[in-house]
Amino acid sequence: MACAGVVFLLAAHAVLLLSIAAEATLPPRYPRCNAGDRAALLAVKAALNNASYFQSWTSDIACCHWYGVDCGGDDYDYDPTDSDRVLTLAFLRDDNLTGAIPGDAIAGLTALQDLTFFKVPGITGRIPSSLTKISGTLKSLTISRTGVSGRIPSFIGEKLNSLQSLDLSFNSLSGAIPPSIAALVNLSYIDISRNSLTGKIPPAMLSKVDTIQRGPAILRLSHNNLTGRIPAEFAGVRFMEIDLSRNRLTGDASMLFGEEKKDLVAVYLSRNELSFDMSRLQLPDRFGFLDVSHNAVYGGIPAQMANLTNLQMLNVSYNRMCGQIPAGGNMARFDAYCFQHNKCLCGEPLAPCGGH
Repeated sequence: MACAGVVFLLAAHAVLLLSIAAEATLPPRYPRCNAGDRAALLAVKAALNNASYFQSWTSDIACCHWYGVDCGGDDYDYDPTDSDRVLTLAFLRDDNLTGAIPGDAIAGLTALQDLTFFKVPGITGRIPSSLTKISGTLKSLTISRTGVSGRIPSFIGEKLNSLQSLDLSFNSLSGAIPPSIAALVNLSYIDISRNSLTGKIPPAMLSKVDTIQRGPAILRLSHNNLTGRIPAEFAGVRFMEIDLSRNRLTGDASMLFGEEKKDLVAVYLSRNELSFDMSRLQLPDRFGFLDVSHNAVYGGIPAQMANLTNLQMLNVSYNRMCGQIPAGGNMARFDAYCFQHNKCLCGEPLAPCGGH
């Protein structure tokens, strides 16, 4: 029995050694910290100088685990070429974080793919041109709900060629949308809503994007002071959502619609000066959200509306529309508010057609 016990211990010891040897060949459980990236992050910390936000940014914690920092490589998808590189830097929801965007310091993160400033109202100044130094890697740029002001810089379209997502919403940006943004062939998500932008929408905006590869486009330009007509080139853009509400746009918007636009889910056009015949619109089967209120839209509501099983929002109020409101399907969910103040719309939930 004693010999059996010795054999068992020897076998267990061998298994332990094999396990240790095997673990030695596996990737590290936690990513390392690239020295250059660590130095760049410390420069960012020094520029913003906010002790409470940077409490985790200490020497005893690898920089890949500092708050708001993320690196490549993990237990499930390990890539030794990027496991110690900072890919994401995010500053989120902090009223005490103040100063200008430290572009020179951020430019030291030469593998950065995602940069986010979100709900940090104390971040002010202009978007720094030094961000062009990471133009080859940066895929997503979010500067939203901040105190950033000035014009949208043309270098975004001229230099940040890898951008796939651009969110500059809820800031104090002014001036025109730079036409150079149309040159970004990878950019399929744009949100520049809630600013003070003026001028026309660049006609080629999103028209060069390979949406077959990148997926359908999303464009949000609401709550600005944009003028002119909706670009005719938008007829060829594969939109999923487009929000142009609360501007001063004029003319026809019918090019945004069509049965062939299979990916189109939502169109928001309220509070502009648009004028087109709604009765001619054709909508894809998956369509779900439409707001054309407070315009000069005429014609009737297409009977097809009653057959849209995904329709969740419909507002055609304050226009010049006539005819009977289609019945059936999801139409019963929309109350009189959605149809009021038109020329002669009738039927539920408004007055009966032909009634007195």
